[in-house]
Amino acid sequence: MELSRLSLNLQPSVTLEITAKAKKMREDGFDVISFGAGEPDFNTPENIISAAINAMNKGHTKYTSSSGILELKRAICTKLFRENVLKYDTSQIIVSTGAKQCLSNLFQAILNPGDEIIITAPYWISYPELIRLYGGVPVFVDTKEENNFKCSRDELMSALTSRTKAIMVNSPNNPTGTVYDYDDLKSIADFAEENELLIISDEIYEKLIYDGKKHISIASISDDAYERTVVINGMSKTYSMTGWRVGYAAGPERIIEVMSSIQSHTTSNPTSISQYAALEALKGPQDRIFYMLEQFELRRNFMVKRIDEIANITCFKPMGAFYVMINITDLIGKKINNLVIKGSESLSKILFDESRVAVIPGTAFGTDNYIRLSYATSMESIEEGLDRLEQFINNLI
Repeated sequence: MELSRLSLNLQPSVTLEITAKAKKMREDGFDVISFGAGEPDFNTPENIISAAINAMNKGHTKYTSSSGILELKRAICTKLFRENVLKYDTSQIIVSTGAKQCLSNLFQAILNPGDEIIITAPYWISYPELIRLYGGVPVFVDTKEENNFKCSRDELMSALTSRTKAIMVNSPNNPTGTVYDYDDLKSIADFAEENELLIISDEIYEKLIYDGKKHISIASISDDAYERTVVINGMSKTYSMTGWRVGYAAGPERIIEVMSSIQSHTTSNPTSISQYAALEALKGPQDRIFYMLEQFELRRNFMVKRIDEIANITCFKPMGAFYVMINITDLIGKKINNLVIKGSESLSKILFDESRVAVIPGTAFGTDNYIRLSYATSMESIEEGLDRLEQFINNLI
């Protein structure tokens, strides 16, 4: 039997693979420090957990509308209006099994074979894989650390072809932590308008922004940007609900309608219990978010300062999310125990084998001169892990 060529070409998620490997070794008794996790290490707030239990006790354990319960859609509309100055009707909202399914539904809804989507690199690992899965072509625009991992208008223009259908925006960005300001977003919105492109705005890290800065949704830049943007968001990062699997998308009614039709024939509704938990997350107390943000900012500051003290590596100070990208250019070519560091993948493997420290190689995000460390872990683990990293580097020749 010949299997689907598109599916066979998919690359597994390196982040999930490394995180799972580190977890298993920990369970087997090995002393492993993992910087791989893309999820908050805090538990889901108690009021959200209680809402899920109450939902089960009330019998909310059956099928719902395939695109989500009306109460949750209304709460999402309220949130988007209050926090992002975006006015949507419930017909413009779909609730899915995580933001990743929203993206999957969206790419299925808009892509025809050969259609191109512009993505800035470094990028989240699943963007290009999902685009390819549905017959599209990811077109990468490489960004540079000295430009805060942002691209210029000329760079976007160089990626534009007659097949370009959309442009991806991810702010705050995974993996770099870059946050786009108004001028950045205005430039992208103008570029999309002039070239009749759809804008796909992944805003899953919107609440995790530091130094007093505020998130801006590109859909709020202008009436035109609103009409051509699909906003992707969810509960996973903001409310530490990664395992609950609730994401949502907001955008043009026709696109949301097609996404909902696709979902009705694939997974159907997101878990009913998780939807009621998400409803409480949006409508209930928000103070836990501020505590989590405060802790992440403390960890970020410590990690950046500590990395700056280690010879032969540097890092970009992230303005959002919970990742640090370490520049390993000066380590390439060095070796330990006759093992040569050829790039981010070999460094990640050797570091794990020699020091039991798990990091994500930059190749997963489209750049080989970096590794990604998550600070969504305890300060104790961060301190120990960076001590091990420094010792490892000092032993290189």
